[in-house]
Order: sequence, then C-alpha cells, then structure tokens
Amino acid sequence: MTNYTEFLYMHEELGLLAVILLLFVCDLLFCKDSKRGGVYNTALPVILLGILTAFNLLPLSNLPFEALGGMYHHTPMDTIVKSTLNIGTLVTFLMAHKWLARPENLVKQGEFYIVTLFTLLGMYFMISSGHFLMFFIGLELASIPMVALVSFDKYRYESAEAGAKYILLALFSSALLLYGVSLIYAATGSLYFNQIWPDASSSWLLLCGLSLFLAGMGFKISLVPFHLWTADTYEGAPTVVTGYLSVVSKGSAAFVLLVVLAKAFTFGGVKLDWQVALFWVIIASITLANLFAIRQSNLKRFMAYSAISQAGYLVLGIMGGTEPAADGSAQGMTALVFYLLVYLAANMGAFAVINVVEQNSGKLAIKDYNGLYGTNPKLAFLMTLCLFSLAGIPPFAGFFSKFFIFMAAFNAGFKVLVFIALVNTIISLYYYLLIVKAMYISKSDTPVATFKSDGYTRAALAICTAGVLLLGIAGWVYNYLDSIAKVSL
Repeated sequence: MTNYTEFLYMHEELGLLAVILLLFVCDLLFCKDSKRGGVYNTALPVILLGILTAFNLLPLSNLPFEALGGMYHHTPMDTIVKSTLNIGTLVTFLMAHKWLARPENLVKQGEFYIVTLFTLLGMYFMISSGHFLMFFIGLELASIPMVALVSFDKYRYESAEAGAKYILLALFSSALLLYGVSLIYAATGSLYFNQIWPDASSSWLLLCGLSLFLAGMGFKISLVPFHLWTADTYEGAPTVVTGYLSVVSKGSAAFVLLVVLAKAFTFGGVKLDWQVALFWVIIASITLANLFAIRQSNLKRFMAYSAISQAGYLVLGIMGGTEPAADGSAQGMTALVFYLLVYLAANMGAFAVINVVEQNSGKLAIKDYNGLYGTNPKLAFLMTLCLFSLAGIPPFAGFFSKFFIFMAAFNAGFKVLVFIALVNTIISLYYYLLIVKAMYISKSDTPVATFKSDGYTRAALAICTAGVLLLGIAGWVYNYLDSIAKVSL
C-alpha cells in the first residue's frame, strides 16, 4: 500500500514547487506592460525565495532519512547545499532587476523567474537522489530549462547561438551519461547507489558505464576535455544567466558527483580507476584553463575559463571526500561545500560588477575596464575583493577555501596533485591581476562613465562582499559544516 505521507519528507522540494506555482499565478494576474512592473519585478521572487531558504534551514531533523522506496535520500548536508543554491539564485534575481526592466524583457520577467526556479528544482532532486533514475530526472529538469535561459535574448544573435550550442552538447552528454547508467545497471542489476555491489568491481561493463557517466558529468561541471561549449555559451548568454550557470549549476553537479561516487563506487579497484581518471582531468582542467584565460580579451570568456579552473578545484575536493578521515571527519565533503559557499560569493560578486557595467555602458572587454577606479571606485574595489578571493589571496575567504581543499586532498594521499594545483594557483593570480591592473593602473581616453547602481544591484553586491569577507574569519562555519558532514557521508 502506497504511503503518500512520504511526500511530506520532501518539504524542501514541495516548498520550492509552491513558490513556483505562486509566481506563476502572480505572472497571470499582475500587469507588467508598464515600466512600473508592480511588485512582481524582483521583489516578490526575492522575498519568497528568502522565506523558503529560512524555512529550509530550520532544524527540523539532523538525521538522514529516505522516501519513495529509497529513491529519495536526504541528509543534513543536502539542506545546506540546497540553501546555498537558493542564495545564489536570490543574488541572480537581484542582479537581473535592471536587465528585466528593459522594454524588451519586461513582459518576459515571469518566465525568467519560473524557468530559473525549475532548474533549481531539478538540482534539488539531483542532490537528494539515491537512485540513478531520480538523479537523471533531476539532471534533465535542471538542464533543459537552462537552454531557455541561455537563449533568453532570442533576438540577439550571440544568445541564440549560445542556446543552440548548449542544447546540442547537453543532449549529447546526457545520452552518454544515460548509456553509462544503463551499462552500470547491466553490470550490477540495480540503479540504487547503495546497491552497487563489490562483486561487480571487475566487470568491464561497470568500468565502461562509469567512464561514460563521468564523461556526462564532466560536461555539466565544465571539466577538460568536456569544456568546449563553456566559453561560447558564457559569452553569448545574458550576463546574469552566465553568473547563475557558472556557480549554481556547476556547484550542484560537483556535489552530486561526490555523493554518487561516495555511495556507489568506493569498492575494490573501481575507486582507484575513477581516482586516476579524475587525477588527470583535474590537472588538465586547472592548467589549460589558466593558460587560455591569459589569452582572453572578452571579460565573459575570461570568466568562463576561470570557471573551468575553479571546477577543477571543486572536483579536487572529491578526491579526498569519499570516506571519513582518520579523525572521523569528512574533510573532502566539508571542504567542497565550504569552497562552494566561498566560490558563490566571489564569482557572483564579480558577475554582479560585470553585469552592472554592461547594463550602464554596454562594455565587456577587459580593456574597457581601464581607469574604472577613477570613475567608479566602489565597483572597482568590490571587483578587486572578488578577484583576490578567486585567486586565493589571504585574508579573503578564497584563501581558506583553497587551503581546506588542498588539506583534504593531501591527507587522502594526493600530494603531487596538490602541488600541481598550488602551482596553478600562482598562475591564476597573474591573470586575475591583469583586471586589477586595468582598473587601477591602465589609462583610457574613454573610460566607463560614472553611474549609480540601482538598489537591487547594491544588495547583491553587499551579500557577495559580506560572503567574501566574513567567510574567511568565521571559523564556526567550517566547523559546523564538518559536524554535519560526519552524519551525511
């Protein structure tokens, strides 16, 4: 007999679905044909998403639980990651206010909020999945609406082209991943993460399936050599969508990859096989992305290669995150989630500056930022904070997030990998400083004019700046995440 009360365990997903339905009704009722836009433009989505995040963080349960026959599996760390993604989405909505208030987008703002939240709902299902079918449903729910967001400016050639490239490669990667899952099922007879038995570790079917699964996830996280879509898509998509894609989508996929590998593939030689594969993928992602970032002149393409490099650091946390450390802690999972928090604050802050400069001047080239400090000193200063955090310069939060990632991987025995990642961190410092040099030292005859940011953008910048500064000194955040990870892994 079906127990429908199990759906109540999925209160986070049900809460987000309620927000989507409420916004859908408001989109039908509120008039958006005038520039006033009513309360619907930014205020209502931000308020509802903020309430949902606060509700999710209530200490309802600190113990893992299952629903739907084990297909849905929830842990306290899942709530933290979902709430982190909520904050990233909220910042995206704040960033999008002025862009959505433009005449050509005013009538489409309802679709933007709803489609964005549907991608977030898909990420929710991915994060709490205990079964490959639930995982794939969540993956597609997160990926397909993203195509609409990437091509949201449908009358702009670059946006339409980015959407076409993204959907074609997304379909191809999903096909690879699904074929890999089918091979895993053929080798093990189960799609549950916790029922992939060790006696299948020598199966070629399992190894081929795992390889295809990792290839599909490599596309979602933008890892080399599955990264070729990233720069073109980031450049063509609306800037607010690029920021969302670079942090929220990437972060959820990295966390899910850690969960799947930790629950399903930690036995026998299989664990060694995927660790060797990720070892070389991480080196290629961090190194090649850093080298290509130096050559970029467009700021969004620059941030695309920066995101590929940062994805390598995210996956580095997986290398030490599939089993508890000697002291009983789960360093890898804790380091990865903490890195995601810091990366969200720094990268979204950088994109908030890029977006507001683009909306007020239409400029996106790195050389256009020459002399920005002289005309808009506050924006230049905030951009510097975010770039220093991304580069891992102390005392900003990015330094500590990289340190914890390195520590987890080092304690897991990947000393050479940590050394290579450390060298690449120094390389990344060089190209991040190129933008700082442009803003503070380089001169321009036609600098970006002085302008005043709208209130919503200032709120987004304040949230990101607080994250960059406070996460670096609030040690209790890492300790709290570590205590949760112990019961979540």
